[in-house]
This record gives sequence, structure tokens and C-alpha cells, in this order.
Amino acid sequence: MSDTVIIDAVRTPLGKGRPAGALAGLHPVDLLAHALAALVERTGIDPRVIDDVIAGCVSQIGEQSTNIARRAVLAAGYPERVPATTVDRQCGSAQQAIHFAAPGVLAGAYDVVVAAGVESMSHVPMGRGWPVPISTGPVCPSGIRTGSSLRASPLSSSRPAGASAARRWTRSR
Repeated sequence: MSDTVIIDAVRTPLGKGRPAGALAGLHPVDLLAHALAALVERTGIDPRVIDDVIAGCVSQIGEQSTNIARRAVLAAGYPERVPATTVDRQCGSAQQAIHFAAPGVLAGAYDVVVAAGVESMSHVPMGRGWPVPISTGPVCPSGIRTGSSLRASPLSSSRPAGASAARRWTRSR
């Protein structure tokens, strides 16, 4: 069995997520591309050996839509043959990218994979990913029938999930 090893971690600077924020002048694709290029520069890895790039992004709408991971890979100068995909696991999207990448290495599907995350709240404010309000009626926006058998799980968002898990396993939050 292969070992999974994290070789390096790169992050962009933080700014206030508003239209006049410090990073508002950067397109979200460029923000992620900067981190991807810095990873290659710092590690010295040849981007041609990267088997996949998996990036988390919650609000895949507007400038962050249409597979932002793929567009950032190309903007970072990686070869066209390097695939990329974008995942959404709400506030744990980048963590989910890591959780998808690591088993791929363990299973032998990847030798080198990059896991990342991107979110530009200056360009796509929180909640903008919901184009219509969530219905509490018998039919939700997707057309799926709701009812007592389809109630929301207490683990459907991170804050209640943490509290629920803490109670279940008698741990403090």
C-alpha cells in the first residue's frame, strides 16, 4: 500500500470579503492559480507529473462557476493534460478535496495530486449561490417532494453537526 504524504501547503493572503476588500481586484481564478503556481515553485515539482487537481469551492456561481479548478490549473501554467475538478461540501469544501485526494493516492490511482480550495467573497458574497429561496412547502426548488420522511438531517450544516457529534460522543465542542 502507498503512503499518502502532504508535501507542502500554500495559501493566499486573507482579506475582507467585500467589494472594496484587499483582494477584490483579483479574479477568483487568478487567486487559485497564484496558489497553484506557488506550490510548483516552492516544491520544484514538475507540473507534468500531477495526476489531478481537486479544489473545493462553495459558491460555484458567477466568476467561480464552470469548474474554477480547471480554469485555475490552466491559468497557473499547468499542462493541458492535467485534469481538475471542483467539489462543494459547503464550509468543508477544501477539506473534502483532501479527503478525495488521499484515498486516490492510497489506492494507487494517483502518484501526485493537488488538493485546494478557493472562495472569493469579494466577488461572490456568502449565500449568493442560492438563486432561489429554499422552500419550506411540499416541493423544494429542485422539484423533489419534501415531507416528514425527508426532514433535514441535524448534520446538514457544520455548526449543528459539531454540536450533535459532541453530544453523541460526549465531547465538548
